[in-house]
Amino acid sequence: MKKLINAPNSVVDEMMEGYAAAYPQYVRILPQNKRSIVSVNTARPGKVGIVIGGGSGHEPASLGLIGKGLADGVAVGNVFASPPPAPILEVTKEIHGGAGVVYLYGNYAGDCMNFDMAVELAGFEDIRVETVRVTDDVASAASSDQRRGIAGCFLVYKAAGAAANKGLSLDEVVRLASHANDSVRTMGVGLSPCYLPQTGEPSFTLGDDEMEIGLGIHGEPGVMRGPLQTADEVARILFDRIMEDMPMGTGERAAVLVNGLGSTPQMQLFIIYRSIAKLLEERGVQIHRSYVGEYVTSLEMGGCSVSIMKLDDELAELIDEPADCAMFVQV
Repeated sequence: MKKLINAPNSVVDEMMEGYAAAYPQYVRILPQNKRSIVSVNTARPGKVGIVIGGGSGHEPASLGLIGKGLADGVAVGNVFASPPPAPILEVTKEIHGGAGVVYLYGNYAGDCMNFDMAVELAGFEDIRVETVRVTDDVASAASSDQRRGIAGCFLVYKAAGAAANKGLSLDEVVRLASHANDSVRTMGVGLSPCYLPQTGEPSFTLGDDEMEIGLGIHGEPGVMRGPLQTADEVARILFDRIMEDMPMGTGERAAVLVNGLGSTPQMQLFIIYRSIAKLLEERGVQIHRSYVGEYVTSLEMGGCSVSIMKLDDELAELIDEPADCAMFVQV
């Protein structure tokens, strides 16, 4: 797999340098730790701070989602690897405005361990930190608290960031972030692997005529592998699994995200969205807001995921709030 890189072990730091150089009006890298990046204009006294993070390779998540209405800072790990506690702590100290900080990240063992360590270290700095782990991946476990966090992270970050930007208390931001997480489900399909820069090896293997339902964003095994089906058939499989776990019906509202995994053209994503929109219409569910594009990728993996968030008045208001980040803008 050809890649436009210099040295495999430098890809993350060079990406961050390029990102900060491209968008100085949005972000800056902290001199204390080159894996810590913060918003230049969102942290303020009395505002709850929002810190997100995780492994790199999922851009625009997480570093592209720093700005008004979303996160105040991000700690960046190696490709598909959690950031260690040190950059998380540096971001926390930098963006803390006296009202506490919320950590938001996908529910992976390495992230849980390192962010929990950062919570303890922040306590020594007299900074109160609360955590909400995103667990939207229906395919990854039967129990909701054991599930992985995938593209639904974006919708949870959006709700939490909006709540913090409105000046709500730490407890309220945590409550609403948890409510957002409880209200979103995601299912994905993998068509082709990604290739790690350090090894050049594929993250998994699939035949030219195969697909895998429920494949994770790091190549974790899915729940079903079989012949490639049409877009309508794939959308139906993903939709039905989500609805089995989170039933919706007439009069309810939803936010819908069709997320590309890195190499799926917009054309195909809109075809999937078309199918999902029809399926929701058949159930009498109104689409309140929609997102189609790349939000949580996996390097150059082929495939997509569908996330559906069940909205009430609180969540609809938060999802509708403006946001202004380098890689995401909503007016």
